Amino acid sequence: MAVHPYLVGAPVPRILAHRGLVTDAMRDEGIAENSIAAFAAAHAAGAAFIESDCHLTSDGEVVLFHDDRLDRVAGVPQAIADVTLAELESIMSTRGGLSTLAQALTAFPDSRFNIDVKADGAAEKAGRIIAQHAHRVLLTSFSDRRRRIALRAARTAAGSPATAPGRATIVGLVIATRIAPIRWLIRRLLRGIDALQIPERQGRLTVLTPRLIRAAHEAGVEVHVWTVNDEQDMRRLVGMGVDGIVTDRADRALAAFAD
Repeated sequence: MAVHPYLVGAPVPRILAHRGLVTDAMRDEGIAENSIAAFAAAHAAGAAFIESDCHLTSDGEVVLFHDDRLDRVAGVPQAIADVTLAELESIMSTRGGLSTLAQALTAFPDSRFNIDVKADGAAEKAGRIIAQHAHRVLLTSFSDRRRRIALRAARTAAGSPATAPGRATIVGLVIATRIAPIRWLIRRLLRGIDALQIPERQGRLTVLTPRLIRAAHEAGVEVHVWTVNDEQDMRRLVGMGVDGIVTDRADRALAAFAD
């Protein structure tokens, strides 16, 4: 399986700046995750990969925002889908600045983006926007259906981004590798996949296992674990064979693997 350009020439382990980078000092100043300021901080720290999420505003703009509502980040009791781009820009103006997907891809041309499509309405438009930057974008979603819609839109627009599977595929992989690996099913589930992005555990269930890592690598697929902020855990996971760490503190992760 050919390695996607998204992964070629990038440092290993992959350090993915989860929603950009917001240090304690930035948080004290009111800077929010997924803001232009957070992306700029991740870039300045040396992170090659920036992870973000996208939603659709009421006037049809694909914006980078994790939650479907503004309550947690901005203290505003509204849904992203119910506000216009201009309204959202105003709300985020004192929190580091709102970014649309298109703006982020243009503003940080040297960065590789990991884009998680959070809303059904954003899938097709996000795919079309990503198409012209496909060599440096990994497209994912918890919903495999939503991911496929975005991926199809990108390919229709002559772009083929890297991709990571959603929850249903990951559940299938965990089952297929649990006791006696079901190799034909593993190959089928990983066909066309560039990276697995998974938590180490989900509740009481251990998701990440040596067997899962081995099966992914045999299929030419990387394994990235989210969200890891403890440096000892980062080193332990990389020691297990994990290829990438998704972290809120990309600055600390980069320092941990600088030697």
